[in-house]
Amino acid sequence: MSRSLARIGAVGVAIAGLIALTAATIPSTDLPSGPPEATIDLASEDGLKLMRGEWRYHDTKIIEADFRVPGADGQPTGKPVKTYDYTPHAGGADFDDSAWERINANTLEQRRGNGRLSFNWYRLAITIPDRIGTLDPTGATVVFETSIDDYAEIWVDGELTRALGQSGGSVISGWNAGNRLTIGRNLKPGQKIQLAIFGINGPISNPPTNYIFMRHAKLGFYRLAPGPVAITPSEVNVEVTRVDPAIDAIVPANSKIYKLAEGFQFTEGPVWVRGGGHLLFSDPNANTIYKYNPQPNNVTGELSVFRQPSGYSGSDISEYGQPGSNGLTLDANGRLTINEHGNHRVSRLEKDGTVTVLADRYDGKRLNSPNDLVYRSDGTLFFTDPPFGLPKFFEDPRKELPYSGVFSIYNGKLQLVSTDLKGPNGIAFSPDERYLYVGNWDEKKKVIMRYEVQPEGLLKSGGVFFDMTSAPGEDALDGIKVDRQGNLYVSGPGGLWILSASGKHLGTIIAPKHPHNMAWGDEDGKTLYLCAQSGLYKMRLNIEGVRP
Repeated sequence: MSRSLARIGAVGVAIAGLIALTAATIPSTDLPSGPPEATIDLASEDGLKLMRGEWRYHDTKIIEADFRVPGADGQPTGKPVKTYDYTPHAGGADFDDSAWERINANTLEQRRGNGRLSFNWYRLAITIPDRIGTLDPTGATVVFETSIDDYAEIWVDGELTRALGQSGGSVISGWNAGNRLTIGRNLKPGQKIQLAIFGINGPISNPPTNYIFMRHAKLGFYRLAPGPVAITPSEVNVEVTRVDPAIDAIVPANSKIYKLAEGFQFTEGPVWVRGGGHLLFSDPNANTIYKYNPQPNNVTGELSVFRQPSGYSGSDISEYGQPGSNGLTLDANGRLTINEHGNHRVSRLEKDGTVTVLADRYDGKRLNSPNDLVYRSDGTLFFTDPPFGLPKFFEDPRKELPYSGVFSIYNGKLQLVSTDLKGPNGIAFSPDERYLYVGNWDEKKKVIMRYEVQPEGLLKSGGVFFDMTSAPGEDALDGIKVDRQGNLYVSGPGGLWILSASGKHLGTIIAPKHPHNMAWGDEDGKTLYLCAQSGLYKMRLNIEGVRP
Protein backbone atom coordinates (compact mmCIF):
# COMPACT_ATOMS: atom_id res chain seq x y z
CA MET A 1 0.00 0.00 0.00
CA SER A 2 1.35 3.44 -0.91
CA ARG A 3 1.71 5.84 1.98
CA SER A 4 -0.06 9.04 1.18
CA LEU A 5 -1.44 12.13 2.81
CA ALA A 6 -5.05 12.77 1.87
CA ARG A 7 -6.96 15.74 3.17
CA ILE A 8 -10.69 16.19 3.12
CA GLY A 9 -10.83 19.97 3.36
CA ALA A 10 -13.10 22.91 2.72
CA VAL A 11 -16.52 22.49 1.12
CA GLY A 12 -16.21 21.12 -2.39
CA VAL A 13 -12.66 19.86 -1.93
CA ALA A 14 -12.41 16.10 -1.45
CA ILE A 15 -8.72 15.25 -1.72
CA ALA A 16 -5.93 17.80 -1.60
CA GLY A 17 -2.40 16.59 -1.98
CA LEU A 18 -0.28 13.49 -1.64
CA ILE A 19 2.79 13.44 0.61
CA ALA A 20 5.14 10.49 1.02
CA LEU A 21 5.47 9.42 4.63
CA THR A 22 7.35 6.74 6.50
CA ALA A 23 5.37 4.76 9.08
CA ALA A 24 6.24 5.63 12.67
CA THR A 25 6.34 3.52 15.80
CA ILE A 26 5.66 5.32 19.07
CA PRO A 27 5.88 4.58 22.80
CA SER A 28 2.60 3.16 24.08
CA THR A 29 1.46 6.22 26.00
CA ASP A 30 2.49 8.91 23.50
CA LEU A 31 0.38 10.52 20.81
CA PRO A 32 1.55 10.13 17.22
CA SER A 33 3.78 12.92 15.99
CA GLY A 34 4.58 14.13 12.52
CA PRO A 35 2.18 14.54 9.60
CA PRO A 36 -0.67 12.01 9.42
CA GLU A 37 -1.23 9.86 6.35
CA ALA A 38 -4.73 11.27 5.99
CA THR A 39 -6.58 14.21 7.50
CA ILE A 40 -10.31 14.79 7.53
CA ASP A 41 -11.81 18.18 8.31
CA LEU A 42 -14.94 17.61 10.40
CA ALA A 43 -15.78 21.31 10.03
CA SER A 44 -16.50 20.70 6.35
CA GLU A 45 -19.60 19.05 4.92
CA ASP A 46 -17.45 16.90 2.60
CA GLY A 47 -15.38 15.62 5.52
CA LEU A 48 -18.48 14.95 7.57
CA LYS A 49 -20.12 13.13 4.67
CA LEU A 50 -17.10 10.87 4.19
CA MET A 51 -17.30 9.85 7.86
CA ARG A 52 -21.10 9.48 7.66
CA GLY A 53 -21.35 11.87 10.59
CA GLU A 54 -23.83 14.46 11.81
CA TRP A 55 -23.12 17.13 14.38
CA ARG A 56 -25.70 17.43 17.18
CA TYR A 57 -25.83 20.28 19.69
CA HIS A 58 -27.46 20.99 23.06
CA ASP A 59 -27.06 23.54 25.86
CA THR A 60 -26.85 22.39 29.47
CA LYS A 61 -28.69 23.58 32.55
CA ILE A 62 -27.49 23.75 36.15
CA ILE A 63 -29.82 21.98 38.57
CA GLU A 64 -30.02 21.25 42.28
CA ALA A 65 -29.00 17.71 43.28
CA ASP A 66 -28.86 15.45 46.32
CA PHE A 67 -25.51 14.38 47.74
CA ARG A 68 -23.79 13.64 51.08
CA VAL A 69 -21.23 15.48 53.18
CA PRO A 70 -17.83 13.82 53.76
CA GLY A 71 -17.87 11.06 56.33
CA ALA A 72 -15.07 10.02 58.66
CA ASP A 73 -13.48 8.23 55.71
CA GLY A 74 -13.39 11.43 53.65
CA GLN A 75 -15.87 9.92 51.20
CA PRO A 76 -19.51 10.89 50.50
CA THR A 77 -20.88 8.79 53.37
CA GLY A 78 -22.10 11.53 55.74
CA LYS A 79 -25.49 13.13 56.14
CA PRO A 80 -27.56 14.16 53.09
CA VAL A 81 -26.95 17.60 51.64
CA LYS A 82 -28.02 19.64 48.61
CA THR A 83 -25.51 20.52 45.91
CA TYR A 84 -25.53 21.25 42.17
CA ASP A 85 -25.24 19.22 38.97
CA TYR A 86 -26.00 19.87 35.33
CA THR A 87 -28.28 18.27 32.77
CA PRO A 88 -28.15 16.53 30.37
CA HIS A 89 -25.34 14.07 31.10
CA ALA A 90 -24.66 13.27 27.48
CA GLY A 91 -21.24 11.63 27.44
CA GLY A 92 -22.55 8.07 27.24
CA ALA A 93 -22.13 6.15 24.00
CA ASP A 94 -25.79 5.14 23.97
CA PHE A 95 -27.17 8.56 24.91
CA ASP A 96 -30.11 9.43 22.63
CA ASP A 97 -29.37 12.76 20.93
CA SER A 98 -31.84 12.27 18.07
CA ALA A 99 -34.03 15.15 19.28
CA TRP A 100 -31.09 17.56 19.54
CA GLU A 101 -30.46 20.38 17.09
CA ARG A 102 -28.55 19.30 13.99
CA ILE A 103 -25.87 21.84 13.10
CA ASN A 104 -23.97 22.17 9.85
CA ALA A 105 -20.27 21.36 9.92
CA ASN A 106 -19.34 24.79 8.58
CA THR A 107 -21.12 26.52 11.48
CA LEU A 108 -18.99 25.11 14.31
CA GLU A 109 -17.41 28.54 14.81
CA GLN A 110 -20.83 30.08 15.42
CA ARG A 111 -21.18 31.39 18.98
CA ARG A 112 -23.50 29.19 21.01
CA GLY A 113 -24.96 29.06 24.48
CA ASN A 114 -26.36 31.97 26.46
CA GLY A 115 -23.02 33.37 27.57
CA ARG A 116 -21.56 34.00 31.02
CA LEU A 117 -21.53 30.81 33.14
CA SER A 118 -22.52 28.25 30.52
CA PHE A 119 -21.76 24.76 29.29
CA ASN A 120 -22.82 22.80 26.22
CA TRP A 121 -22.48 19.54 24.30
CA TYR A 122 -21.39 18.76 20.76
CA ARG A 123 -21.96 15.11 19.79
CA LEU A 124 -20.77 13.31 16.67
CA ALA A 125 -20.92 9.67 15.63
CA ILE A 126 -18.50 8.72 12.84
CA THR A 127 -17.99 5.57 10.78
CA ILE A 128 -14.56 4.58 9.44
CA PRO A 129 -14.80 4.51 5.62
CA ASP A 130 -13.34 1.88 3.31
CA ARG A 131 -10.88 4.38 1.91
CA ILE A 132 -9.73 7.94 2.53
CA GLY A 133 -8.39 8.99 -0.83
CA THR A 134 -5.66 6.43 -1.49
CA LEU A 135 -5.44 5.33 2.15
CA ASP A 136 -6.90 2.07 3.39
CA PRO A 137 -7.54 2.86 7.09
CA THR A 138 -7.52 -0.80 8.15
CA GLY A 139 -5.20 -1.16 11.15
CA ALA A 140 -4.56 2.57 11.44
CA THR A 141 -4.71 4.80 14.51
CA VAL A 142 -6.99 7.83 14.44
CA VAL A 143 -6.46 11.02 16.44
CA PHE A 144 -9.11 13.68 17.07
CA GLU A 145 -8.09 17.31 17.43
CA THR A 146 -10.22 20.29 18.36
CA SER A 147 -10.12 23.65 20.12
CA ILE A 148 -13.07 24.97 22.10
CA ASP A 149 -13.34 28.55 23.28
CA ASP A 150 -12.63 28.33 26.22
CA TYR A 151 -12.24 24.77 27.61
CA ALA A 152 -13.27 21.26 26.60
CA GLU A 153 -13.58 17.70 27.88
CA ILE A 154 -13.90 14.89 25.36
CA TRP A 155 -15.69 11.57 25.75
CA VAL A 156 -14.90 8.71 23.36
CA ASP A 157 -17.36 5.84 23.05
CA GLY A 158 -18.91 6.79 26.38
CA GLU A 159 -15.59 7.04 28.20
CA LEU A 160 -13.86 10.05 29.76
CA THR A 161 -10.32 8.89 30.56
CA ARG A 162 -8.05 10.95 32.81
CA ALA A 163 -4.70 10.16 34.35
CA LEU A 164 -3.15 11.81 37.39
CA GLY A 165 -1.45 15.03 36.30
CA GLN A 166 -2.88 14.85 32.77
CA SER A 167 -3.14 18.04 30.78
CA GLY A 168 -5.04 18.02 27.53
CA GLY A 169 -6.22 15.03 25.57
CA SER A 170 -9.61 14.17 27.02
CA VAL A 171 -9.44 16.88 29.72
CA ILE A 172 -8.86 20.62 29.86
CA SER A 173 -5.41 21.50 28.57
CA GLY A 174 -5.33 25.23 29.28
CA TRP A 175 -6.84 28.57 28.44
CA ASN A 176 -8.22 28.25 24.91
CA ALA A 177 -5.71 25.47 24.29
CA GLY A 178 -6.43 22.63 21.90
CA ASN A 179 -7.32 19.04 22.73
CA ARG A 180 -5.69 16.15 20.87
CA LEU A 181 -6.29 12.50 21.71
CA THR A 182 -6.29 9.02 20.22
CA ILE A 183 -9.87 7.85 19.66
CA GLY A 184 -9.28 4.54 17.87
CA ARG A 185 -6.56 1.95 17.27
CA ASN A 186 -6.32 -0.97 14.86
CA LEU A 187 -9.23 0.45 12.90
CA LYS A 188 -11.60 -1.51 10.72
CA PRO A 189 -13.74 -0.03 7.93
CA GLY A 190 -17.29 0.23 9.18
CA GLN A 191 -16.18 0.74 12.79
CA LYS A 192 -18.25 3.36 14.61
CA ILE A 193 -16.83 5.88 17.09
CA GLN A 194 -18.96 8.18 19.24
CA LEU A 195 -17.55 11.56 20.28
CA ALA A 196 -19.09 13.85 22.88
CA ILE A 197 -17.39 17.22 23.45
CA PHE A 198 -18.33 19.18 26.57
CA GLY A 199 -17.78 22.90 26.05
CA ILE A 200 -17.09 25.25 28.96
CA ASN A 201 -17.24 29.03 28.95
CA GLY A 202 -14.41 30.50 30.97
CA PRO A 203 -12.79 31.65 33.11
CA ILE A 204 -15.26 29.95 35.42
CA SER A 205 -14.43 32.15 38.45
CA ASN A 206 -15.10 35.27 36.35
CA PRO A 207 -17.79 34.29 33.79
CA PRO A 208 -17.01 36.11 30.56
CA THR A 209 -19.20 38.30 28.41
CA ASN A 210 -18.91 35.96 25.45
CA TYR A 211 -19.96 32.49 24.28
CA ILE A 212 -18.77 28.98 23.43
CA PHE A 213 -17.63 27.99 19.95
CA MET A 214 -15.46 25.37 18.26
CA ARG A 215 -12.47 26.70 16.33
CA HIS A 216 -11.75 23.48 14.45
CA ALA A 217 -12.34 19.72 14.49
CA LYS A 218 -10.33 17.23 12.50
CA LEU A 219 -9.17 13.63 12.34
CA GLY A 220 -5.64 12.46 11.62
CA PHE A 221 -4.94 8.87 10.53
CA TYR A 222 -1.53 7.35 11.34
CA ARG A 223 0.07 4.08 10.37
CA LEU A 224 1.68 2.78 13.56
CA ALA A 225 2.88 -0.56 14.84
CA PRO A 226 -0.19 -2.82 15.00
CA GLY A 227 -1.61 -4.27 18.18
CA PRO A 228 -2.89 -3.06 21.54
CA VAL A 229 -0.98 -0.82 23.93
CA ALA A 230 -0.70 -0.27 27.67
CA ILE A 231 -1.56 3.24 28.83
CA THR A 232 -0.92 5.22 31.98
CA PRO A 233 -3.59 3.91 34.39
CA SER A 234 -6.42 6.36 33.71
CA GLU A 235 -9.60 6.85 35.66
CA VAL A 236 -12.82 6.47 33.68
CA ASN A 237 -16.41 7.26 34.54
CA VAL A 238 -18.35 4.62 36.47
CA GLU A 239 -21.89 4.44 37.78
CA VAL A 240 -22.95 2.15 40.63
CA THR A 241 -26.63 1.34 41.02
CA ARG A 242 -27.07 0.57 44.71
CA VAL A 243 -30.14 -1.62 45.10
CA ASP A 244 -29.47 -2.91 48.62
CA PRO A 245 -27.49 -1.24 51.46
CA ALA A 246 -25.32 -4.38 51.70
CA ILE A 247 -23.47 -3.26 48.57
CA ASP A 248 -21.88 -0.40 50.54
CA ALA A 249 -19.65 -2.94 52.30
CA ILE A 250 -18.47 -4.21 48.90
CA VAL A 251 -18.21 -1.20 46.57
CA PRO A 252 -16.62 2.01 47.98
CA ALA A 253 -18.80 5.11 48.08
CA ASN A 254 -16.39 6.93 45.75
CA SER A 255 -15.66 3.94 43.54
CA LYS A 256 -13.22 4.21 40.66
CA ILE A 257 -12.38 2.20 37.55
CA TYR A 258 -9.01 2.59 35.82
CA LYS A 259 -8.21 1.80 32.22
CA LEU A 260 -4.91 -0.06 31.83
CA ALA A 261 -4.65 -1.02 28.15
CA GLU A 262 -6.60 -0.55 24.94
CA GLY A 263 -6.72 -1.48 21.27
CA PHE A 264 -7.63 -5.16 21.64
CA GLN A 265 -10.16 -6.88 19.45
CA PHE A 266 -12.01 -8.47 22.39
CA THR A 267 -10.69 -9.23 25.86
CA GLU A 268 -11.73 -12.35 27.78
CA GLY A 269 -10.87 -15.06 30.31
CA PRO A 270 -8.46 -13.33 32.74
CA VAL A 271 -6.52 -15.02 35.55
CA TRP A 272 -4.14 -13.52 38.09
CA VAL A 273 -0.81 -15.33 38.51
CA ARG A 274 0.07 -14.88 42.17
CA GLY A 275 3.63 -16.13 41.92
CA GLY A 276 4.45 -13.73 39.12
CA GLY A 277 2.30 -10.79 40.19
CA HIS A 278 0.78 -10.39 36.74
CA LEU A 279 -2.43 -10.94 34.80
CA LEU A 280 -2.94 -13.27 31.85
CA PHE A 281 -5.96 -12.80 29.60
CA SER A 282 -7.22 -13.84 26.19
CA ASP A 283 -8.13 -12.04 23.02
CA PRO A 284 -9.96 -14.89 21.26
CA ASN A 285 -10.48 -12.77 18.13
CA ALA A 286 -6.73 -12.14 17.85
CA ASN A 287 -5.82 -15.74 18.77
CA THR A 288 -3.56 -14.41 21.52
CA ILE A 289 -2.96 -14.62 25.26
CA TYR A 290 -1.56 -11.38 26.68
CA LYS A 291 0.42 -10.73 29.86
CA TYR A 292 -0.10 -7.52 31.82
CA ASN A 293 2.39 -6.69 34.55
CA PRO A 294 1.22 -3.71 36.66
CA GLN A 295 3.80 -1.25 37.91
CA PRO A 296 3.87 0.76 41.17
CA ASN A 297 3.19 4.49 41.53
CA ASN A 298 0.67 4.66 38.68
CA VAL A 299 3.35 3.94 36.08
CA THR A 300 2.26 2.42 32.79
CA GLY A 301 2.10 -1.37 33.08
CA GLU A 302 4.03 -3.78 30.88
CA LEU A 303 1.93 -5.45 28.17
CA SER A 304 3.32 -8.34 26.15
CA VAL A 305 2.24 -11.32 24.08
CA PHE A 306 2.32 -14.44 26.24
CA ARG A 307 1.14 -17.04 23.71
CA GLN A 308 0.27 -16.88 20.03
CA PRO A 309 -1.55 -18.67 18.51
CA SER A 310 -3.53 -19.36 21.64
CA GLY A 311 -6.33 -21.55 20.35
CA TYR A 312 -6.09 -22.45 16.67
CA SER A 313 -3.77 -22.54 13.66
CA GLY A 314 -5.83 -24.50 11.12
CA SER A 315 -5.96 -23.66 7.44
CA ASP A 316 -9.55 -22.43 7.75
CA ILE A 317 -8.75 -19.94 10.51
CA SER A 318 -9.98 -17.01 8.40
CA GLU A 319 -13.52 -18.35 8.79
CA TYR A 320 -13.42 -17.93 12.58
CA GLY A 321 -14.46 -14.84 14.48
CA GLN A 322 -12.92 -16.15 17.72
CA PRO A 323 -10.41 -18.89 16.95
CA GLY A 324 -8.22 -18.29 20.00
CA SER A 325 -8.30 -19.10 23.67
CA ASN A 326 -11.09 -17.94 25.95
CA GLY A 327 -11.17 -18.92 29.63
CA LEU A 328 -7.90 -19.28 31.54
CA THR A 329 -7.20 -20.62 35.02
CA LEU A 330 -4.42 -22.17 37.10
CA ASP A 331 -4.27 -25.58 38.70
CA ALA A 332 -2.91 -26.22 42.21
CA ASN A 333 0.62 -26.43 40.78
CA GLY A 334 0.33 -23.05 39.05
CA ARG A 335 0.05 -24.54 35.54
CA LEU A 336 -2.01 -22.51 33.09
CA THR A 337 -5.13 -24.30 31.85
CA ILE A 338 -6.59 -23.00 28.60
CA ASN A 339 -9.94 -23.29 26.83
CA GLU A 340 -9.10 -23.33 23.11
CA HIS A 341 -11.98 -22.37 20.84
CA GLY A 342 -10.68 -23.37 17.42
CA ASN A 343 -8.98 -26.54 18.62
CA HIS A 344 -12.17 -27.68 20.41
CA ARG A 345 -10.19 -28.59 23.49
CA VAL A 346 -9.01 -27.89 27.02
CA SER A 347 -5.26 -27.93 27.44
CA ARG A 348 -2.65 -27.39 30.13
CA LEU A 349 0.64 -25.58 29.62
CA GLU A 350 3.39 -27.47 31.43
CA LYS A 351 6.34 -25.82 33.15
CA ASP A 352 8.66 -26.93 30.34
CA GLY A 353 6.42 -25.29 27.70
CA THR A 354 4.85 -28.48 26.39
CA VAL A 355 1.08 -28.80 26.11
CA THR A 356 -1.05 -31.55 27.64
CA VAL A 357 -4.53 -32.02 26.17
CA LEU A 358 -6.96 -32.57 29.04
CA ALA A 359 -10.12 -32.96 26.94
CA ASP A 360 -11.01 -32.69 23.27
CA ARG A 361 -13.67 -35.36 22.68
CA TYR A 362 -16.63 -36.78 24.51
CA ASP A 363 -18.34 -40.00 23.48
CA GLY A 364 -16.20 -40.01 20.32
CA LYS A 365 -17.32 -36.51 19.25
CA ARG A 366 -15.29 -33.31 19.31
CA LEU A 367 -16.12 -30.73 21.93
CA ASN A 368 -17.80 -27.54 20.71
CA SER A 369 -15.58 -24.64 21.83
CA PRO A 370 -14.75 -24.74 25.55
CA ASN A 371 -15.53 -21.36 27.07
CA ASP A 372 -14.92 -20.90 30.81
CA LEU A 373 -13.45 -23.14 33.50
CA VAL A 374 -12.76 -23.52 37.21
CA TYR A 375 -10.83 -26.00 39.37
CA ARG A 376 -12.10 -27.50 42.59
CA SER A 377 -9.50 -27.61 45.34
CA ASP A 378 -9.04 -31.39 44.85
CA GLY A 379 -8.01 -30.83 41.21
CA THR A 380 -11.36 -31.64 39.57
CA LEU A 381 -11.84 -29.32 36.60
CA PHE A 382 -15.26 -28.06 35.49
CA PHE A 383 -15.79 -26.25 32.18
CA THR A 384 -18.57 -25.00 29.91
CA ASP A 385 -18.79 -25.94 26.23
CA PRO A 386 -21.13 -23.81 24.08
CA PRO A 387 -20.50 -23.40 20.32
CA PHE A 388 -19.78 -19.66 20.44
CA GLY A 389 -16.21 -20.10 19.23
CA LEU A 390 -17.36 -21.81 16.03
CA PRO A 391 -17.83 -19.64 12.94
CA LYS A 392 -21.55 -20.38 12.60
CA PHE A 393 -22.29 -21.14 16.25
CA PHE A 394 -25.16 -23.64 16.57
CA GLU A 395 -25.41 -24.11 12.78
CA ASP A 396 -21.71 -24.75 12.20
CA PRO A 397 -20.91 -27.99 10.35
CA ARG A 398 -17.93 -28.49 12.69
CA LYS A 399 -20.30 -28.90 15.64
CA GLU A 400 -20.47 -32.61 16.48
CA LEU A 401 -22.16 -32.68 19.87
CA PRO A 402 -25.96 -32.23 19.76
CA TYR A 403 -25.96 -30.12 22.94
CA SER A 404 -24.05 -27.47 24.86
CA GLY A 405 -22.63 -29.12 27.94
CA VAL A 406 -21.04 -28.57 31.28
CA PHE A 407 -18.25 -31.09 31.85
CA SER A 408 -15.97 -32.17 34.66
CA ILE A 409 -12.64 -33.98 34.61
CA TYR A 410 -12.43 -36.10 37.77
CA ASN A 411 -9.35 -38.28 38.29
CA GLY A 412 -8.58 -37.97 34.58
CA LYS A 413 -12.09 -38.99 33.45
CA LEU A 414 -14.18 -36.59 31.33
CA GLN A 415 -17.80 -36.48 32.50
CA LEU A 416 -20.86 -34.72 31.08
CA VAL A 417 -22.56 -33.22 34.14
CA SER A 418 -25.27 -30.99 32.65
CA THR A 419 -27.06 -30.16 29.39
CA ASP A 420 -29.61 -27.83 30.98
CA LEU A 421 -28.53 -24.66 29.18
CA LYS A 422 -28.36 -23.64 25.54
CA GLY A 423 -25.36 -21.36 26.11
CA PRO A 424 -23.51 -22.33 29.30
CA ASN A 425 -20.86 -19.70 29.79
CA GLY A 426 -19.43 -18.30 33.05
CA ILE A 427 -18.74 -20.79 35.82
CA ALA A 428 -17.67 -20.46 39.48
CA PHE A 429 -17.78 -22.26 42.82
CA SER A 430 -19.17 -20.95 46.08
CA PRO A 431 -16.31 -20.36 48.57
CA ASP A 432 -16.99 -23.67 50.34
CA GLU A 433 -17.28 -25.48 46.94
CA ARG A 434 -20.68 -26.83 47.93
CA TYR A 435 -22.32 -25.15 44.94
CA LEU A 436 -21.40 -24.62 41.30
CA TYR A 437 -22.84 -21.59 39.48
CA VAL A 438 -23.26 -21.57 35.70
CA GLY A 439 -24.46 -18.58 33.66
CA ASN A 440 -26.42 -18.87 30.42
CA TRP A 441 -25.67 -16.79 27.32
CA ASP A 442 -29.17 -17.00 25.85
CA GLU A 443 -31.16 -13.84 25.12
CA LYS A 444 -34.38 -15.74 25.85
CA LYS A 445 -33.23 -17.28 29.12
CA LYS A 446 -30.73 -15.11 31.01
CA VAL A 447 -30.38 -17.27 34.11
CA ILE A 448 -27.76 -18.41 36.58
CA MET A 449 -28.09 -22.06 37.54
CA ARG A 450 -26.89 -23.37 40.89
CA TYR A 451 -25.98 -27.03 41.40
CA GLU A 452 -24.96 -29.10 44.37
CA VAL A 453 -21.52 -30.57 43.73
CA GLN A 454 -20.90 -34.24 44.41
CA PRO A 455 -17.55 -35.69 45.58
CA GLU A 456 -17.03 -37.62 42.32
CA GLY A 457 -17.36 -34.44 40.21
CA LEU A 458 -21.03 -34.80 39.31
CA LEU A 459 -23.88 -32.33 39.90
CA LYS A 460 -27.37 -32.67 41.33
CA SER A 461 -30.37 -30.58 42.36
CA GLY A 462 -29.85 -27.93 39.72
CA GLY A 463 -32.16 -24.93 39.79
CA VAL A 464 -32.42 -21.32 38.74
CA PHE A 465 -30.48 -19.23 41.25
CA PHE A 466 -31.22 -15.86 39.61
CA ASP A 467 -33.15 -14.80 36.50
CA MET A 468 -32.17 -11.65 34.53
CA THR A 469 -34.29 -12.36 31.46
CA SER A 470 -36.54 -9.34 32.00
CA ALA A 471 -33.67 -6.94 32.65
CA PRO A 472 -33.13 -4.31 29.93
CA GLY A 473 -30.06 -4.70 27.74
CA GLU A 474 -29.01 -6.93 24.87
CA ASP A 475 -26.27 -8.85 26.67
CA ALA A 476 -26.99 -12.22 28.21
CA LEU A 477 -24.77 -13.75 30.92
CA ASP A 478 -21.03 -14.10 30.56
CA GLY A 479 -18.29 -14.32 33.23
CA ILE A 480 -18.92 -15.12 36.89
CA LYS A 481 -16.65 -14.64 39.88
CA VAL A 482 -17.22 -15.03 43.63
CA ASP A 483 -15.79 -13.24 46.67
CA ARG A 484 -14.80 -14.72 50.03
CA GLN A 485 -18.23 -13.92 51.49
CA GLY A 486 -20.04 -15.77 48.73
CA ASN A 487 -21.28 -12.80 46.71
CA LEU A 488 -21.44 -13.33 42.95
CA TYR A 489 -20.15 -10.89 40.32
CA VAL A 490 -21.93 -11.59 37.05
CA SER A 491 -21.52 -10.06 33.62
CA GLY A 492 -25.17 -9.46 32.80
CA PRO A 493 -27.49 -7.08 30.97
CA GLY A 494 -26.30 -3.50 31.37
CA GLY A 495 -23.27 -4.12 33.55
CA LEU A 496 -21.61 -6.15 36.27
CA TRP A 497 -24.29 -7.45 38.64
CA ILE A 498 -23.50 -8.16 42.30
CA LEU A 499 -25.68 -10.84 43.89
CA SER A 500 -25.62 -12.05 47.47
CA ALA A 501 -25.12 -15.72 48.32
CA SER A 502 -28.87 -15.90 48.99
CA GLY A 503 -29.70 -14.67 45.48
CA LYS A 504 -30.47 -11.02 46.21
CA HIS A 505 -29.54 -8.31 43.75
CA LEU A 506 -27.33 -5.88 45.69
CA GLY A 507 -26.41 -3.55 42.84
CA THR A 508 -24.83 -3.15 39.43
CA ILE A 509 -21.51 -1.63 38.37
CA ILE A 510 -21.99 0.17 35.05
CA ALA A 511 -18.69 0.82 33.28
CA PRO A 512 -18.21 2.70 29.97
CA LYS A 513 -17.49 -0.59 28.20
CA HIS A 514 -19.34 -3.73 29.16
CA PRO A 515 -17.14 -6.12 31.21
CA HIS A 516 -17.53 -9.65 29.86
CA ASN A 517 -15.19 -11.37 32.30
CA MET A 518 -13.08 -10.56 35.35
CA ALA A 519 -10.45 -11.87 37.74
CA TRP A 520 -9.44 -11.05 41.30
CA GLY A 521 -5.86 -9.82 41.48
CA ASP A 522 -3.11 -7.86 43.21
CA GLU A 523 -1.45 -8.97 46.42
CA ASP A 524 -4.55 -8.74 48.62
CA GLY A 525 -7.02 -10.10 46.07
CA LYS A 526 -9.29 -7.05 46.35
CA THR A 527 -8.70 -5.67 42.86
CA LEU A 528 -11.13 -6.85 40.20
CA TYR A 529 -9.50 -6.84 36.77
CA LEU A 530 -12.11 -6.33 34.06
CA CYS A 531 -11.94 -7.57 30.48
CA ALA A 532 -14.29 -5.14 28.74
CA GLN A 533 -14.52 -5.40 24.97
CA SER A 534 -11.46 -3.62 23.50
CA GLY A 535 -9.92 -2.66 26.85
CA LEU A 536 -8.45 -3.90 30.12
CA TYR A 537 -9.50 -2.20 33.37
CA LYS A 538 -9.29 -2.58 37.13
CA MET A 539 -11.47 -1.66 40.10
CA ARG A 540 -10.64 -1.76 43.81
CA LEU A 541 -13.32 -3.28 46.06
CA ASN A 542 -13.60 -3.82 49.81
CA ILE A 543 -13.77 -7.62 49.79
CA GLU A 544 -11.19 -10.23 48.79
CA GLY A 545 -12.14 -12.53 45.96
CA VAL A 546 -11.78 -16.29 45.52
CA ARG A 547 -8.70 -16.93 43.36
CA PRO A 548 -7.12 -20.09 41.92
